[in-house]
Amino acid sequence: MPPTVKGRPYDNSARSAASHARRATVLAAARSLFLDRGYVRTTMSAVAEDAGVAVDTVYELVGRKPDLFRLLIETAISGQDRAVPAADRDYVHRIQAEPSAAGKLRIYAQALPAIHARLAPLVTVLQAAASADPQLGDLWHDIAERRAANMHRLAAELDAAGGLAVPVDEAADIIWATNSPEVYTLLVIQRSWTPERYSRWLVDCWERLLLDGRQPR
Repeated sequence: MPPTVKGRPYDNSARSAASHARRATVLAAARSLFLDRGYVRTTMSAVAEDAGVAVDTVYELVGRKPDLFRLLIETAISGQDRAVPAADRDYVHRIQAEPSAAGKLRIYAQALPAIHARLAPLVTVLQAAASADPQLGDLWHDIAERRAANMHRLAAELDAAGGLAVPVDEAADIIWATNSPEVYTLLVIQRSWTPERYSRWLVDCWERLLLDGRQPR
């Protein structure tokens, strides 16, 4: 039973909302600092100062520095304020509902620019600092392996839909390599491709490399 205050049930929604807002402020401050200074030169006290909270509050809300960076990566992937498993993401549901392999690839390619716009800059920071902190090295390995597993599941779905011209393992590796944050950074950030051009390029690559040519477009 919820606690009562002067005979009324205690409502902690205002406190929860305030905590949620502080956490969002901390994440925004941390992202800005990590992108500006890099991982090593960003301190938790600097995050607290930019967020306008005490250092202890930062630790309470998001954990230690490696935990904070992992949370930023997870929220960049999900586009929400928390980690969301791949199976629960909206675009994955659309992929699963789409009957054709070509249609599944188009849905995924259309979802990637928004994901990488959030994720790719953080991955650049992560790669630069992975050798300096074993926990970041583990994080980078975890992300790569999780992405590979997700691409294998997607390749299996493509195979089940019919029209896959290469083995499932090969299709998974091709998608994993071409949809990486590094390729997005090269094309969109360094070569100034538009997100739309990047998405079209992915679709064209995948259809040419993965499908047998008989798939409906």
